[in-house]
Amino acid sequence: MQPTAMTTSGPVAGERTASGAVFRGIPYAEAPVGDRRFRPPQRPTPWTETRQATTFGPIVPQNVIPGSFASFNSTHPMGADCLSLNVWTPDPGNAGLPVFVWVHGGAFNTGSGSDSIYDGTTFARQGVVCVTVNYRLGAAGFHHLADGEPGTGAYGILDQIAALEWVQENIAAFGGDPGNVTVGGESAGGMSVGCLLAAPAAANLFHRGILQSGAGHNGLPPEVARNVAARFVAALGLSPDDLDGQRAVSDQALLEAQAQVALEVASSGDPVTYGDAVASGMAWQPMIGADVLPVLPIEAIRKGAAAGKDVLVGHCRDEIQLFVGVAPELLPITAEILPAMYDMTFATGTRSGAEAMKTYEERLGDTPVLDLWAAMETDRQFRIPGIRLAEAQTAYATVHAYEFAWESPALGGRLKAAHGLDLPFTWDVLRDPSLADLIGDTPPQELADEMHGAWVRYITTGDPGWRPYDLDRRVTRQFGGAGGEVEDPRPEERLLWDGVR
Repeated sequence: MQPTAMTTSGPVAGERTASGAVFRGIPYAEAPVGDRRFRPPQRPTPWTETRQATTFGPIVPQNVIPGSFASFNSTHPMGADCLSLNVWTPDPGNAGLPVFVWVHGGAFNTGSGSDSIYDGTTFARQGVVCVTVNYRLGAAGFHHLADGEPGTGAYGILDQIAALEWVQENIAAFGGDPGNVTVGGESAGGMSVGCLLAAPAAANLFHRGILQSGAGHNGLPPEVARNVAARFVAALGLSPDDLDGQRAVSDQALLEAQAQVALEVASSGDPVTYGDAVASGMAWQPMIGADVLPVLPIEAIRKGAAAGKDVLVGHCRDEIQLFVGVAPELLPITAEILPAMYDMTFATGTRSGAEAMKTYEERLGDTPVLDLWAAMETDRQFRIPGIRLAEAQTAYATVHAYEFAWESPALGGRLKAAHGLDLPFTWDVLRDPSLADLIGDTPPQELADEMHGAWVRYITTGDPGWRPYDLDRRVTRQFGGAGGEVEDPRPEERLLWDGVR
């Protein structure tokens, strides 16, 4: 007999699994097309007949990244009716189980909650109700339509908030406790959790956060969002004041214009016009300064926006090696130009780019210039923002920090402990065949047991099993590498970024 649950929109029927039940493709909002494009999400139309929730819903229309790892590309069909979520539960007839809501990564541009790496079965068998979410991506999720338009530039974040509202209203019907909800995410998903910690509308919708390789520094100020929007509207062949025309564009037209603008912004080398969209390579990210995110998330968190919400925050030791390992020939970085690149970065500090590089060279020794750049960019884009969020939140709640340091044998070892490598371990999905190109054929199951177990403990109790982070000892749990608790890892490199990032 199929497991069933009653939601606020109507009854759903799922599928039995070895660890309980799964309900796939449950809509939490109407299809965001036509008049609903570039608007806040709207509740789904209710139904009375039992809805079959046995297959994943369509994923958000997106441009697939050519040449990337199979594990980072969604394989399910795309479609308009894409704002859905999936629920894995040990038992829909249970009550009071901890809840884990997952926001996928993908540079705010790709990914889905149905990617095989996010198999909630592994959490359900540990007594956790796991929810994975689709949200609008790229221009559909982060186009700045016009000043004063509700949700402008942050529709994807509003989708995540709508999914959390759905959880509060419905998760008890799946055995979950709406009073014990942890929101987690990696990369753009971690950045999204940073946004949710800061967003006023999300304040009462969850209780703790897990931020993997993403924190609170990402977002476009209004002037940058307007510049990106102007290029996008021009690529569509429309005028900026034609809001109806922008809402009426097809998914295909939107994706083509989106790709054109992303390439133009990334290749412009113009941080004055396009801000962090140039340095991060993300033309589409949440807009700061409007109703959804009044200020940059880290600024709101420093002022107590997430008071009372415990966080677990961390990074992979060699994040940027993902890009160095895959296509070093596409990175035109030489020893001659690298100091000048960081002169601008450290302009607000007291060091030149060359002086900052020397600090990294002291640890890395005689290393290829791309590895030196990767170490500095790992800190700039991931490690330091995570540290800043940890520093800020210690004033308001309990913080735990981690670093993932296991080195993958894939690509001849060039990946080291790269971006995204922690996911197969925190999700305990090492046997997924699509991950072999990322983690090799014999990844250590004991490390997955260790990390997944820590995540389950944290989701359940708020304590992952190591000492909290504070400004005196800065305890960081290292997974892989030497392992264990480390106090203030690489302090010399951390101190370089004071007043800079």
